[in-house]
Amino acid sequence: MISKPRLLLVYPATHKLGWVIRFQLPSLSLKQVAAATPPEWEVLLADEVQEEIDFDGDYDLVGITAMTHQAVRAYRIADRFRARGIPVVLGGIHPTVLPDEAIQHADSVVLGEAEPVWADLLRDLQQGQLKKFYQVLPSGDRLTIPWSRHDFLAPRKYLTTRTLQASRGCPYNCPFCTVTPHFGRTFRYREPEDVLAELRSFKPGLMVFLDDNILGDPERAKPILKGMAGMGLKWGGQANLRFAEDPELVRLLAASGCVGIFVGLESVDGEYANLPKTAGKTSQADLIKRIRDTGVVVEASVIFGFDDHDEGVFERTVRYLENCAASLPTFHILTPYPGTALFSQYQQEGRILHTDWQRYDHGQVVYRPRLMSPERLYHGWVQARQEAYRWPAIAGRVMQSPGKGVNLLYNLLRRGGIYGREEKTA
Repeated sequence: MISKPRLLLVYPATHKLGWVIRFQLPSLSLKQVAAATPPEWEVLLADEVQEEIDFDGDYDLVGITAMTHQAVRAYRIADRFRARGIPVVLGGIHPTVLPDEAIQHADSVVLGEAEPVWADLLRDLQQGQLKKFYQVLPSGDRLTIPWSRHDFLAPRKYLTTRTLQASRGCPYNCPFCTVTPHFGRTFRYREPEDVLAELRSFKPGLMVFLDDNILGDPERAKPILKGMAGMGLKWGGQANLRFAEDPELVRLLAASGCVGIFVGLESVDGEYANLPKTAGKTSQADLIKRIRDTGVVVEASVIFGFDDHDEGVFERTVRYLENCAASLPTFHILTPYPGTALFSQYQQEGRILHTDWQRYDHGQVVYRPRLMSPERLYHGWVQARQEAYRWPAIAGRVMQSPGKGVNLLYNLLRRGGIYGREEKTA
């Protein structure tokens, strides 16, 4: 009996998560790579968040995905396997935008989406003709991808393994966002019936859409939401707050089984409060209330550190979100990721403090802000998070929500992560 060639897919971990490990999701990108792998291959997963990597195993190829904060760890893993003579392929957002850096640690690099090139890459490997780079640029407004695989996931304590994408891409091209360089400048949706058929394959319970903006094109999202009604699925995802300008879309969202939606406000005032994806005819407070009143948890995300943010932005933001009464607020430090317009701007201005990719994680300052010191930005972020998750602040949010139990659970999880975090330097 001829044994199958063995593919090891690796998700690098950058730090220990503690108790929140129970609320993690498996890597969708690796699930998609597994789905695009021909059946004659045996596929294994090493999710370093959950387990140790077997560096002594017998593999014919190792594939590693990496976001920017994972890049250093991904390179170290790759170097260890290559030292044994095992070929390594790197992919994900970071290798896509810095392929010349990534190829120093790999035999091949996949730029952008893996599904269109993966079968060719494996065939080239077996024929001894592996290329250094593989890429197919996204085009059109239709997304055709295989259903993500679940069968190769060994039993682990994930929040859920039922995850998928219905769409990719974004036309807004915000200067700080990595979506456009990776997935293109248009919303590309799968056919609604294909999405619904995959959803019907799930058992009732929790699932998560990992789209960057599941409701980005309302008219193409509506058939998916309509079809989900009555499936018995409870789901979360992320979207542009402006979807709530359409009352029908809000009703469909609630009826589809949505329990929580993450929305990016980005900034509560100034230039970045008026991006095309955040500005509209209805106030953000009214839109948040419109969603929240259906029982859907609204997680409102803001970023600190834009060039028009002074030291008063932390207090203004906390008070603004109190007035909006979002179900829970999320705060991030601006991170100029490589491949974005923001990184290029700050690099030209000499404001990038370093390129230690491990620190590009939304929780550390890696550039020089314009109107405050890096230290003030970091400590303002810490204080804002602690202020927003005091018990009185949590109680105020929960009491204004129809779904008090779910809302309280969300807030407790966030509070545990914030007050359990060790403070770092800027």
